[in-house]
Amino acid sequence: MTAVISVPDTRQKLEILSADAQYDLACACGSSDNEHRRRGPQGKWIYPVTLPNGGTSILFKTLVSNVCSNDCKYCPLRADQDVRRCTLNEEETVNTFLDYYKRGEVFGLFLSSGVLGTPDATMERLNRIAKILRYRRGFRGYIHLKVIPGASANAIEEAVKLSSAVSLNIETPGAKHLAKLSDKKRFIEDIVEPIKLISRLTGRGNKYERVKQTTQFIVGAADETDSEIVKYMWGLYDRLNLRRIYFSAYQKIDNADSGNLFSSHEPQALSHESQATSDVFVREHRLYQVDFLLRRYGFSESDIVFDETGNLPLDTDPKESWAKRNPQYFPVDVNKASRNELLRVPGLGQITVDRILEHRKTARITTISDVGKTTSRLNKANSYLAF
Repeated sequence: MTAVISVPDTRQKLEILSADAQYDLACACGSSDNEHRRRGPQGKWIYPVTLPNGGTSILFKTLVSNVCSNDCKYCPLRADQDVRRCTLNEEETVNTFLDYYKRGEVFGLFLSSGVLGTPDATMERLNRIAKILRYRRGFRGYIHLKVIPGASANAIEEAVKLSSAVSLNIETPGAKHLAKLSDKKRFIEDIVEPIKLISRLTGRGNKYERVKQTTQFIVGAADETDSEIVKYMWGLYDRLNLRRIYFSAYQKIDNADSGNLFSSHEPQALSHESQATSDVFVREHRLYQVDFLLRRYGFSESDIVFDETGNLPLDTDPKESWAKRNPQYFPVDVNKASRNELLRVPGLGQITVDRILEHRKTARITTISDVGKTTSRLNKANSYLAF
């Protein structure tokens, strides 16, 4: 039987719902240490996050409800799980958020929810909270709304209209993988078409181009390969103009201090006992590195190197894998190479490349020490450079 708190107060609800919101990373994780999700000191609902535009801030992040009619096998909140269920009403959500906002403790709001009945009924709740903030309470700041898979076009456009950013989790690279996780969700109709609609609404020159769109993959839950994920990543960036893509390593968690964690019972079809827990987090990190190469370093899908199983090597970062596969591009002349050529050198990041370009304006670079203090990364770059 599902455990229910009788008449919980707002703080009790937030303890439950904000902790449950940790499973949605679509604006709370990244490729560097300071981007990763972590709880703020004053409560589980205060999150330091990396925003879709790359900046960092503090968001008030919670679910409206952890009641959910969906059956996603990776999710601890799916309908058949024995967890504490509760729902915030509109005034509780608005008043609590504004209380933190007026004290200067948060920058904006990240609002998601389990599926309460139907996707549109849930979207109506989320949109109504945003409307109260925008129109009744005069809030003009940052709101990130989660779009529920299967929501209607009208509900989605309303969410886009009210938001600074929206996200709909793609979850898997293709329908065959999603079918392993859910019997209810339809990949094309419920996920891909809505993502395309958001892209049309927020594309350059369109009515809501100021609104950022993000999404998230669940990594390792549906026997997908990294090459399949990267293929979809490239399409999402290249054709649909998404702002950020996030990744969540699927893991089995059994923690007795909360009723909102993954079930200790893992479906047989999704058993990954042969894979070390650490490997799936390394895999998640490699995908974030690829994401950075695609978004910021001028790499394309065809540049990414996979092993014979279609996965990214766990022992080598993706840029170095490309460099080893393409020795004809090296060594790179540090005094003549373009910015894009330098960005492909293992060990050189954007800040270091900008420093090289600035240094070259006034003096020739003769050794790696001219670039900056010698570090393990610069030592790696040294073997790929010519002076």
